[in-house]
Amino acid sequence: MYSLRTDYETIYGNILNAAKAYLTQNASLRSLVIGLSGGIDSALACAIASALVKDMPDIRLIGRSIPIETNTDGEIRRARKIGESFCTRFQEEDLTTAFRNLYHDLMSKNDRKDLETYDEKIRRGNIKARLRMIYLFDLAHYENGMVVSTDNYTELLLGFWTLHGDVGNYGFIQHLWKTEVYGLAEFLVNQYRNRKETARADALQACIDAVPTDGLGITGSDFDQIGVNDYLTVDKILMDYLNGGEKYRDHPVIFRHIRSEFKRNDPRNITREILIRGCA
Repeated sequence: MYSLRTDYETIYGNILNAAKAYLTQNASLRSLVIGLSGGIDSALACAIASALVKDMPDIRLIGRSIPIETNTDGEIRRARKIGESFCTRFQEEDLTTAFRNLYHDLMSKNDRKDLETYDEKIRRGNIKARLRMIYLFDLAHYENGMVVSTDNYTELLLGFWTLHGDVGNYGFIQHLWKTEVYGLAEFLVNQYRNRKETARADALQACIDAVPTDGLGITGSDFDQIGVNDYLTVDKILMDYLNGGEKYRDHPVIFRHIRSEFKRNDPRNITREILIRGCA
């Protein structure tokens, strides 16, 4: 049965134990590389990674804020606060020029016009996400590390991410519902305040309070694209459907979940069984 859990102390401990075991098994790794958007998911993943490397001194946490054209001052400011509060090394890398050069080159090669349509905004957003991943994976290779995924379970089920763009090598929160992401972040804020770690608490709280957005300039918030006004409602709709309920079968959230199945099964390969069927 799909359900929300609220024992965040246990969840947090489980994440750290699992991640520490993985890094111990892959002892040649020397860094965790994370892209910081100013949103709650990357902020929480960064906070977790910081706690992880605290007990593993041979591993650095390298954070990058990668604004491209449409990122707001608020997003950039929140990403900077998270990076400065949690990372071993942090810097901003504006890829606006690289994006514009690539975008216009693709436009000219494909003989397309620069239109302000919703579909064209999605196309531009996909290019931005994939460009960021090129940067992060190249940095991880250079730093002998791996890229931290910042996706959550709700977004996975909604297809609310870019194929070959919003990806990573290891995910702390990939199987946390978005509601649980907020809950775990609030748990950590309380821990930081109890330890008088004000900068960390304030940086993470700012991301909790921010309007959730993809940071790609497609719409003003996640909810504009999803069609529901809060993530708790989204999570409840998805859980009801996945638990076999019929109440929300025709809801736009479920339609989006079904329509995005191809993303969760990419690449789709012909199986060995089918390939050799009928062979002597």
